Amino acid sequence: MAFDGITTAAVVHELNTKLAGGGISRIVQSEKDELILTVKSNKVTYRVLLSASASLPLIYITPFNKQAPLTAPNFCMLLRKHLQGGQILKVHQPSLERVILFDVQHRDELGDLCVRRLIIELMGKHSNIILTDDSGKILDSIKRIPSQVSSVREVLPGRPYFIPGADAKCDPLTADRSAFGEALRKSPYDLVKALYMSFTGLSPIASEELVFEAGLEARKKASELSSDEVDVLFSIFQKLTDRVREGNYTPCIFYETETPKEFAAYPLMLYSHLFSRTYESVSEMLLAYYGEKESADRMRQKSADLRHLVTTALDRTNKKIAIQEKQLLSTEKKDKYRIYGEMLNTYGYGAPEGAKSIEVINYYTNEPLTVPLDPTLSASQNAQKYFDRYNKLKRTAEAAAVQLEESRSDREQLEYCLTAIDLAESEADLNEIRRELTEFGFLQKKEPAKKGKAREGKAQPLSFISSDGFTMYVGRNNYQNEEVTFKIGSGNDWWFHAKKMPGSHVIVKTGGRELTDRAYEEAGSLAAYYSSGRKAPKVEIDYTQRKNLHKKNGGKPGFVTYHTNYSLMASPDISNLKKAD
Repeated sequence: MAFDGITTAAVVHELNTKLAGGGISRIVQSEKDELILTVKSNKVTYRVLLSASASLPLIYITPFNKQAPLTAPNFCMLLRKHLQGGQILKVHQPSLERVILFDVQHRDELGDLCVRRLIIELMGKHSNIILTDDSGKILDSIKRIPSQVSSVREVLPGRPYFIPGADAKCDPLTADRSAFGEALRKSPYDLVKALYMSFTGLSPIASEELVFEAGLEARKKASELSSDEVDVLFSIFQKLTDRVREGNYTPCIFYETETPKEFAAYPLMLYSHLFSRTYESVSEMLLAYYGEKESADRMRQKSADLRHLVTTALDRTNKKIAIQEKQLLSTEKKDKYRIYGEMLNTYGYGAPEGAKSIEVINYYTNEPLTVPLDPTLSASQNAQKYFDRYNKLKRTAEAAAVQLEESRSDREQLEYCLTAIDLAESEADLNEIRRELTEFGFLQKKEPAKKGKAREGKAQPLSFISSDGFTMYVGRNNYQNEEVTFKIGSGNDWWFHAKKMPGSHVIVKTGGRELTDRAYEEAGSLAAYYSSGRKAPKVEIDYTQRKNLHKKNGGKPGFVTYHTNYSLMASPDISNLKKAD
């Protein structure tokens, strides 16, 4: 969910509960648009991160500190003058605006008590952090906005502070049934858009959740709602506003497989089918969500370079295969030259001197055959010439066949590596893929690491517990596939793999028990999800007992052969499976 007015209200509730009455002991401007306030309240020290980043405006309590710059920026110095050592009277929010106000009591240069207000606006590219006096006059801001930049509002020292567009929408906390119905009746939009365009603080997801809970059609025009439908929607709307008034929040993150999809300050029925994790505070939720998103973004960035290298190597290998296939195709006429030579050895005595060809009976097919001749050579010399051509093409065919097999093996390995990059969850996973590519000559070796550098941890295969209590192991790259199959798996354990496509090896440890039908289905789903076919509705899965698998001596890691297997169709949905501890 976007950092909307409801999430902002949840943050305000937490900050007011923990910080009201506390003293600001330290202020650091860690980035050009980011502050960290250190607040001591009730014998506990809190650090509050405020970010006015255009791409990711945030505010939450964090356990982490950041290094202060050697020279504090002017805005930070101003905050220290007016706020450091001051007491936070309260933290509040106007209506459900994405704006948080810190009222701080402080002594001025004369020693008199005065109140300053620190304001953070969480409004995307318009986000800002502003300091005002008790009359609402701006003292300064982390981003100064002159009239040349915004004709709606200047944010400069001496200007009055106001929230732009604050009167354009209804306040959800004060709207009654009549105002609610009137706002929807006037809206030209469909129901979801009408809600977030008409009421302050509602995001598209929050609006979609209201419509979903009310059981209404999201695309229906708001102005076309019946009175009964408005009543149903308003009752759901009231439950949400009551939750905000009471400070009744249940921060949670919803996951699509293992990737955080959405967060919210309260449970969303819209995502009830997804796995979710709840948190004690909204700050913990935001820290976890953006930490995981940042980690996922960093992984995507790091994997992009590796994916480019593998794709380049794959393109080069495909071109090589095309050349080798063409070369092999050109050797198919070698047997014709062998037959010409044999026919001349048998019938060549009958060829007239200087003849350009000879008609013979091919004793392999009992059909007439015309053998071309070089008139300057004898029949036996022509025969030897054809045998030389045959032997040359035979050697070429044998070499080309070996090279083609190696190239196709390389292509298969590279395709597996591409899938492994998609499945990688950590830098250790990517490092294993890079190590494999280097070991097999696809990448150049890097210089040895400097002495004393910490060794990177080894990535481990994933493990899951089936609904019936079976432990299932999943390899996410060729080295892990090798480990899962030949080190973790044993004779009567069951092995699963997506049919004829790159993917993970899945081993189910039987522990001497018979697998249940459900265990087969869940193992198949794991093999389907951790494969290149994970986006298909169904994937064909081969499965067999571990004892039926074979590996060539000196073969590449993770590549096996088998001749006895069963097949099943599996859905790549593992939302009901839980990872082993």
